[in-house]
Amino acid sequence: MVSTTQAPILFVEDSEEDTEVFRWVLHKLALNIPLVRLEDGEEALDYLYQRNIYSAPSAAPRPALILLDLNLIETDGREVLQTIKSDDDLKAIPVIIWSGSDEAQDVKISFQEGATSYISKPLDIHKLKYVVEMIHHYWFGVVVLPENTEGKA
Repeated sequence: MVSTTQAPILFVEDSEEDTEVFRWVLHKLALNIPLVRLEDGEEALDYLYQRNIYSAPSAAPRPALILLDLNLIETDGREVLQTIKSDDDLKAIPVIIWSGSDEAQDVKISFQEGATSYISKPLDIHKLKYVVEMIHHYWFGVVVLPENTEGKA
């Protein structure tokens, strides 16, 4: 659960190690953005549709941004992206594909399915810090995001 009024980043990532490194970078950069980590696509959809353990609205605040891994167990990131972008209540949420793949076909399909952006996960910690800073600067300092005034999530 998120304890601040700042809309969270939804981090849909099955790797515990990648998640911990991402959290560490947020902390090191003193970026006070709540991060909600979900381990698989089905859990992400439960969160977005406020189902199961996320049924209370306070348990699943609408995210400002979604970082979505493609290769997830169960429901994969491609299916999650398709679901989000085909739902009128969710499609305005920016979805950045955050993937270990830099295959041209993955990039192409992701954009065709409505991804806002595609980032290949940086393997170097310095590059990761730079990328996280750029995400923060652009999405939370430059872009005007729609407010959650109504809707399910």
